Amino acid sequence: MMLTNLGSKPVDSIPMTPKRINDNGSILFFSKSTSDHNKNIQKDADTQLIFSDVKSKEFLSVYGSTSISKDPILIEELYGNLDNNWFDGKDDPTITVLTFTPEQAQYWDTKTNSIVILAKLAYTAITGDETEIGTSGSLKL
Repeated sequence: MMLTNLGSKPVDSIPMTPKRINDNGSILFFSKSTSDHNKNIQKDADTQLIFSDVKSKEFLSVYGSTSISKDPILIEELYGNLDNNWFDGKDDPTITVLTFTPEQAQYWDTKTNSIVILAKLAYTAITGDETEIGTSGSLKL
């Protein structure tokens, strides 16, 4: 999920699928130049990405900045048949490449099943003692 316009309430959010993750950690997406999130990024590049794998109980929130480009070589390189669902081919004049550069991230990894988590939460509520639910942390990138 990509969140933009972070200073507003509510923030703007839209599901996005990364096209590529570069060696430097930047994440590339396609987007229409006419979209609300492109307009938001032009005003304020601050962006939040949310990734989740509910099945494995892993969650990641990444904060950073996003730039917009119309680089035809990059579009040619990244464009695939599925992109025809959103664009009129590689030459669509509205196609842009969003490059998200991460600055910091938070992660949560709760490998325990839901019943065990519920039991631990109930224990904490009753006793006031803290219990370990999973692993979490912050990373400065």
